[in-house]
Amino acid sequence: MRRIRFLTHRHRAPSTNRTLGLLLAFNAGAVNAGGFLVLHMYTSHMTGFASQWADGLALGETHLLLNASGALLAFTTGAAVCAILVNWARQHKLRGIYALPLLLEAALLFPFGLVGAATLHWSTPFAVPLTVLLLSFIMGLQNAVASKTSGGSVRTTHMTGNITDLGMEIGKLLYWNGRATAGVARVGHNRHRLRMAGGLIGMFVAGGVVGALGFKHLGFVCVVPLAALLLALSLPPMLDDLTRYRGWARRLRPGSDA
Repeated sequence: MRRIRFLTHRHRAPSTNRTLGLLLAFNAGAVNAGGFLVLHMYTSHMTGFASQWADGLALGETHLLLNASGALLAFTTGAAVCAILVNWARQHKLRGIYALPLLLEAALLFPFGLVGAATLHWSTPFAVPLTVLLLSFIMGLQNAVASKTSGGSVRTTHMTGNITDLGMEIGKLLYWNGRATAGVARVGHNRHRLRMAGGLIGMFVAGGVVGALGFKHLGFVCVVPLAALLLALSLPPMLDDLTRYRGWARRLRPGSDA
């Protein structure tokens, strides 16, 4: 339990960044793959939506433009909300400054898992159902959490950068340095980056398998355990900060012993 509290703590360590990143990658893989079975689109794939926006603009297809605009706007808004929550928590000297965005993500996933099928028919101005906007917002929110906790080195909702890192490190691992040359550094792979990239990809794929099977056999309710995971990560540090805040309020209250 103590280790869970430190996963969203303001003071970061490589081990906490790695653990949180792996858990969030699993969650993103499950939501993304499961959502594809329902929506027939990957809601964290902003590269695809950006290309779709360009296609819509070039072809004059309003439907494509609105579809891509909605997903891009929702993802961007999610990332912006994460930045607002984290900076608010930092300015108010909370310890679990990354707990608030994860708590919000859990709060959105719980009702989605319980009544998600109904949202498939809720229309929006963007020519996509509310479900697409909701999942894109959640993915933007989560990706920003991983990015801020790691200083931009960990991405959990899309694997392009991680696969690139993995390929480069494998290339350096396989590189034959040959005879040493004075003044020329030998090529060597970064073991930590290799393990991190491989771990994130593996957890994303594992989450995708679980999410796809869950949506296929259980439906939207399979999202509830994912929300419970985020709740387990965010609620303990939030309760700690709430307890500390109440302690300060009692000490500052007129007539107290302080």
